[in-house]
Amino acid sequence: MAPRTTDAPASPASPAPATPVRVNVLLLAVAGAVTVANIYFPQPLLAAVARSLDVSERTAGLIATAAQVGYALGILLLVPLADTARLRRLTSVLLALTTAALLGAAAAPGVLTLALATLALSTTTVLPQILTPVAAVLAGPGRQGRVVGLVGLGLTLGSTLSRAVSGAVTDASGSWRAAYLVAAAATAAVLVVLPRHLPERLGPPGRVSYARVLAGLPGLLAAHRALRVSALLGACLFGAFSVFWAVLAFHLAAPPLGYGPGAAGLFGVLTLPAALLSASAGPLTDRYGASRVSVAGLGLAGLGVTVAGLAPYSPGGLVAGANLLVVGVGMGQVAHQARIFGIGRAVAARVNTVFMLASFGGGAVGSLAGSWLYAEHGWSAALLGAGALVAVGGTAAVRSARRAVPSCAPDATREAGDIRPRIPQGES
Repeated sequence: MAPRTTDAPASPASPAPATPVRVNVLLLAVAGAVTVANIYFPQPLLAAVARSLDVSERTAGLIATAAQVGYALGILLLVPLADTARLRRLTSVLLALTTAALLGAAAAPGVLTLALATLALSTTTVLPQILTPVAAVLAGPGRQGRVVGLVGLGLTLGSTLSRAVSGAVTDASGSWRAAYLVAAAATAAVLVVLPRHLPERLGPPGRVSYARVLAGLPGLLAAHRALRVSALLGACLFGAFSVFWAVLAFHLAAPPLGYGPGAAGLFGVLTLPAALLSASAGPLTDRYGASRVSVAGLGLAGLGVTVAGLAPYSPGGLVAGANLLVVGVGMGQVAHQARIFGIGRAVAARVNTVFMLASFGGGAVGSLAGSWLYAEHGWSAALLGAGALVAVGGTAAVRSARRAVPSCAPDATREAGDIRPRIPQGES
């Protein structure tokens, strides 16, 4: 019965247009960068939010947790709609709702209202996970890898630079609310421009119902061990990543460092080389395999957590640790996606939904656990929690590599490689 769950809904995943359509790659990359930034720009603002709303650091940390939970919900409930819905209408509605939620967050009178607004805006700002498959389908054969790589680069830049921009805006204006207003204006600009440049649909409507697509997701996880392994490793890596970034602003603001939101945001710029370097994981995965690159990514992430823990009050040590962590997470994501896209082109969108859901679920747990550990026991305890997540992932990765059995069957990864992102999709 499992094969039926996996293969029956395959039709919507098939490329719809037989003739390549001209793709405005720059527009898709910019739109992806702006929308993915809505998930990450609040992180450097948490200490300022705590002071402004007169709440504890642990309570302010709920904002980061709400962002990860909302994004995971959006990936699960909204991204599959791209298979059958009208793309222009879908993107317009999502962008309008995100803009409204950002304005609501900017006007939030208390932390509960801010957390709810963050949950709403992060649920609807899942456009990056829609634009990537759109770019792949519109590019046509022979251009998919390059186009998706460029869109992925936009997501990487958006997630990395958003922290620096929000920190700088907050420092310049004296209020964290200004960062939300800037984000709302940028999202509204995308709403005005993007939908008219998208096709009405990616493929024929009505092949598979929305309910059936959602119902088949657990079957995919049960049927494919590669998906289970990648989902676990993605959750562990992104959980450790979220621990670090959720508590960094608090650590930098506390004595003896005493830095403001701008310093926390500056880490986004200082880790940009690492984010770009993680693109090398694509060729490395092609040459050495997903398992080895995944283990290497976990090792670099663990080293980054260790460096940041051993040099808690050294700006240079913290920057070095952050860069190692970003490279490790980026390499891991590319390797994990290479593994799951090898399952087959017909189910690529749905296995990516499962993988991203697991990753951001792990991120939500990491943000919550990190905020609690920092509030109760400080920086070292939070990083020990991040290290524990990396250790769990490393153990699973090594065991998975040992259990892998060579096969004489054709390599499905090679066929699916045309649509595999060469750049981590923002989630670094």
